[in-house]
Amino acid sequence: MDCAEFCARLDEELRTDAYADLDASPNGLQVGPDEGEIEHVAVAVDAAAATAEAAVEAGADILVTHHGYVFGSVERVTGRLYDRLEPHYEHDLPLYVSHLPLDGHQELGNAAGVADLLGLENREPFGEMGPEYVGQRGTAADPFTADELQERLGADLDHGGQGVQVLDFGPDVIEEIAIVTGSGVDWLDEAEAVGADALVTGEGKQQVYHEAREAGVTVVLGGHYGTETFGVRNLADLAESWGLETTFVDHPTGL
Repeated sequence: MDCAEFCARLDEELRTDAYADLDASPNGLQVGPDEGEIEHVAVAVDAAAATAEAAVEAGADILVTHHGYVFGSVERVTGRLYDRLEPHYEHDLPLYVSHLPLDGHQELGNAAGVADLLGLENREPFGEMGPEYVGQRGTAADPFTADELQERLGADLDHGGQGVQVLDFGPDVIEEIAIVTGSGVDWLDEAEAVGADALVTGEGKQQVYHEAREAGVTVVLGGHYGTETFGVRNLADLAESWGLETTFVDHPTGL
């Protein structure tokens, strides 16, 4: 498949343009020309020298990640940024990035993947960001206790051995669950407003302890990396449905 066609297909599926004014990450093709043939796609959570080098070693023609190299503007390509980009230049490895679009996709996205893991039903978009969403909420088919929710996520998320933290301030029976993966505690107020018993996200901030306690909402912290492997894995499945070979580059951070 031509690289330009591959990127255009992803842009259409992920509605990349809808997030253009909302995301500090330049989504879509972030490094490299849109020329050349794509037969083998590597996917990873993070763009980094380690994941780029692993993609090259796997024989991939493009690397697709959730987190790219650029957030905001770039003034200089020197030092560490130059070193990180070197594998792309040296091996003609394009980089395609999908940050918020992959968080918000209601079927292929990171929050949707966590919802699948928890068996949530009656799902709706959650996590408002302007006119778009970056998460999902739903009802547990089999309600959880806080300990059961921690155990389920701890067994299946790639949290780098750091475990899953729980701020157990919600009801004893958890049915309504809101999800914003990665750094999503800023949506605690919205979780409270929609009647969620728990907010599942990746990493916390100091103030969320008191905010969750006062709101009466359980907050589950499964790790930024651990909650965000779902989207790129789903993109690998999509690429395979297009007849392409794929490799998942797993490089957990434990954060």
